[in-house]
Amino acid sequence: MNKLVKWLGMMLIVLSSSLSQAQEVIDRVAVIVNDGVVLESEIQQMMAQVKRNAEAQKLALPADSVLRVQTIDRLVLRELQMQMARRIGVEVSDAQLQQTLITMARDGGATLDEMREQIEASGISWDAYRETIRNEIITGEVQRGAVQRRVYISPQEVDNLTKLIEQMAEEETEYRLGHILIATPEGSSAEQIQSARNNAEILLQRLRGGADFAEAAITSSSGSAALEGGDLGWMNINAMPTLFAEVVRGKSKNELVGPLRSGIGFHILKITDTRGVEKIEVVEYETRHILIKPSIILSDSRAKDMLAEYRQQVIAGTAEFADLARQHSADPGSAQQGGSLGWSDPEAFTPVFRDMITSTAIGDISEPFKTEFGWHIVQVQDSRTQDTTRVSNQNRAYQLLFSRKFQEELENWQQEIRDQAYIEQVEL
Repeated sequence: MNKLVKWLGMMLIVLSSSLSQAQEVIDRVAVIVNDGVVLESEIQQMMAQVKRNAEAQKLALPADSVLRVQTIDRLVLRELQMQMARRIGVEVSDAQLQQTLITMARDGGATLDEMREQIEASGISWDAYRETIRNEIITGEVQRGAVQRRVYISPQEVDNLTKLIEQMAEEETEYRLGHILIATPEGSSAEQIQSARNNAEILLQRLRGGADFAEAAITSSSGSAALEGGDLGWMNINAMPTLFAEVVRGKSKNELVGPLRSGIGFHILKITDTRGVEKIEVVEYETRHILIKPSIILSDSRAKDMLAEYRQQVIAGTAEFADLARQHSADPGSAQQGGSLGWSDPEAFTPVFRDMITSTAIGDISEPFKTEFGWHIVQVQDSRTQDTTRVSNQNRAYQLLFSRKFQEELENWQQEIRDQAYIEQVEL
């Protein structure tokens, strides 16, 4: 009996040792990276995922030996960035991760549960996928923090690229022109030329006053398209006469231009329509507000009631909005200006504030409402539509330059942290 017990004990030790060795083969340390490691299992998992993705997209892959080198390089870089994240304290909470996953699912046209089913159906565990996304968020934060300050974009670079964007847009833009020619015969005297100029200016004033352009062309124009109401059809900047192109460039539908002097007389143009124009307009609002912040000594309900009282005083005419803002508003930036926030795009504000601005009629004062900053009342004083195409093109130019330079600097930075790290591959 004792011999049997001893034999079983020896077998358990052998089995335990064998299992331990088998696990080491699966999860052995493959690469030492500073004070961290990359495991063999991580390499195998990433290679398997790359192969699944390539198969789904019907892409050819290199030999496993080449793929392994690329995979190790990716995992080493990730480990270096995660080490940096731990040193500087970058973390992503479960709540932040959950919100990111919900946003990803919504952007993909699915619910979170549906996205989870798709992930698990592809052979990836949901927990592993969550941690992969968490690591991507963390490394993204590390990259932005390290690389962003290395990127410099000069105002001249932005201006040059903005002009190029606008030039490309212009070349794609077509204008439908109406044309009236008040002719001056060859050899006309100074008096005849002045008379033609006067007639053109009088006609232009009539057109600006609402006269029909096509009728005026038929009755007054000496141009070749007079009987067609002056319609020259669709042309881009490069196809129209240089004289016209210089003044039509950037003009909007229904604008009148002229009189323009040429060797044959005076021209009046109307942009009857445009196409291919990328024009961005934003409705801005002139607003002012009063902010009351609840505190230990000022309850939430009392802050709301105070604003309701101020609102009634302004409506009743017993107090001025600006005076109340100067005396009581907790927003130091606007309080000194009588609560004025100036002209602003509502999208610049927090969603609750934005929605209150856009839903409040001009001249009215909103009911008290709460944001993360406290309780507010807001008065919408006026609104206007602004052409922000130029600003939009400048922003686009900046983003294009930043994206290109960021990628260049990111690659430089990643190479630097590789060069400065201790990296050793552990052979079997």
